[in-house]
Amino acid sequence: MSYGPARTPLDSSPPGLAAGFAEWQAELRSQVLDELTAFLRRVRVAELGAAGVDEVLAQYVIGGKCLRSSFMYLGWLCAAEPDPAAVRASAALELLHAFALLQDDVMDDAILRRGSDAAHLRLSARHRQRGRPGSPTRFGASAATLLGDMCLVWAEQMLRESGVGATALARLWPRYDAMRIELAVGQFADLSNDVRERPALDAVLGIARAKSGNYTVRRPLELGAALAGGAERTLNALGHYGSRIGEAFQLRDDLLGVFGAASVTGKPQDSDLGQHKATSVVVVALDLADAATRRELTRLLDRPELDAATIARGRALIADSGAPERIEAMIADRVRDALGALRDGALGRDQRAALEQMALLCTARQL
Repeated sequence: MSYGPARTPLDSSPPGLAAGFAEWQAELRSQVLDELTAFLRRVRVAELGAAGVDEVLAQYVIGGKCLRSSFMYLGWLCAAEPDPAAVRASAALELLHAFALLQDDVMDDAILRRGSDAAHLRLSARHRQRGRPGSPTRFGASAATLLGDMCLVWAEQMLRESGVGATALARLWPRYDAMRIELAVGQFADLSNDVRERPALDAVLGIARAKSGNYTVRRPLELGAALAGGAERTLNALGHYGSRIGEAFQLRDDLLGVFGAASVTGKPQDSDLGQHKATSVVVVALDLADAATRRELTRLLDRPELDAATIARGRALIADSGAPERIEAMIADRVRDALGALRDGALGRDQRAALEQMALLCTARQL
């Protein structure tokens, strides 16, 4: 069943030139957002409209960079010709991502998402403004959780109704189920991921891989290629590339979580340190710091609450430890390895060039 706007599919595989790729990717994002807008308009639950969820859905579903849907469609193009149904199927991952973000913000008691108040805060404020009985805080958290549940269901519905054939979808479902479980397991592990317990770097990277890296790059690529009936050799090349770029993406995110401006991340600058998150950059800082710096940073991170001045000091200690440079080197190593995996002849020239550009996009300093 087709429910999106009538549009011509992208005319060809993405061009190799960086400027041409940027135009292609922007057009793909536009098509994905059009498909999502049409879908949300069709499934809109009237009873929820009065609760102000339309704006929240737009913030979480329509407001992103569409990385996951772009990777899924690129996976498709590595094994098949351009197809509007495949674009529509790929767009469904943005609904799955909205589910993950909504759940994550409730669990983290987040303040901002994409530069605006997080969903549970917006829904809580609407409850308070309407003078409804009961706790606005509890309502906001519960409503955001339920909205996330709806996005999870809608993502699968959008896949089923994308227009891709049943045989192709049958190749996708086992991988899609495995990805969703992997994401939930990563989120579950992240609940107890606290720097005050001094986890090892390998454990931190494992959580990040399951919760974010694989789900952002590797799994979407594999889903798209499997949907298109890609050969095992193609899936293996995409899997290796996706695993390494996913790790690099998360390492970049960890750096931005400590040093990135709110205007870049859309989240408070103190979010990772203030929440005592054991991210790669913090763990590496503790490993690399000299004895005096390690003692001070340990005392700082062990405080129950960190104010702005303490967080600023922690940021300076992490910078002095050499951790940012080590993380940058880890990112570069992973990108280099990922790009090497594309050169075994499994992929065409244009597909390789597009994946190279996506690797740069995902690991850029100002993502």
